[in-house]
Amino acid sequence: MKITIIGGSKGTGARLAALAASAGHEVTALSRSGTAPEGVHAIAGDATDPAVVRDAVSGSDAVVVTVGGAKGNSRHRTSVTRAVISGMEQAGASRLAVQSSLGAGDSGALMPAPLRLLMKGVLAVPLADHNEQEDAVMRSSTKWTIVRPTGLTNRPATGSWRALQVGEKGHLGGSIPRDDLAAYMLQALGDDALIGAAVGISS
Repeated sequence: MKITIIGGSKGTGARLAALAASAGHEVTALSRSGTAPEGVHAIAGDATDPAVVRDAVSGSDAVVVTVGGAKGNSRHRTSVTRAVISGMEQAGASRLAVQSSLGAGDSGALMPAPLRLLMKGVLAVPLADHNEQEDAVMRSSTKWTIVRPTGLTNRPATGSWRALQVGEKGHLGGSIPRDDLAAYMLQALGDDALIGAAVGISS
């Protein structure tokens, strides 16, 4: 599979890029820095520019957005995601996976009440960005999957996780290693049952 990762120079994106490349996929990473793990084709560019994204995702089987926030732009994730959707439409790419956050959209229902209240207070600004990001994804014509992790850590992968959609029984909380999140996202790209799904995930 040919995969393009938007924001693949660090964090979850870099973990996903390395994992996908080691699994034999052809991986491209677009970031401002133009850096990427070994075995990954790196492109330096502005992911808020649809033309830059179009060229980066041309011929891709799947596109993944893993960008974080940016100083001075409270809607950076939204801006990038909108540009990615536009670039994908121009390039004829359709499969999209986006890293959001537990607490965004309707996913508060998957969290214990105390944690839900804490998230709303402490993470109000990034969650507002994620809400607009998710809205753009859900309104797009892409074959999308939204992944909503709990708190992220750099601990070693455990190889296991709990993934729930709103309406399923149970609660999520705590944290998840970035390597486990990356493994789940790579798995999700090949699972057509997750097209049109927003999934919360934690250890």
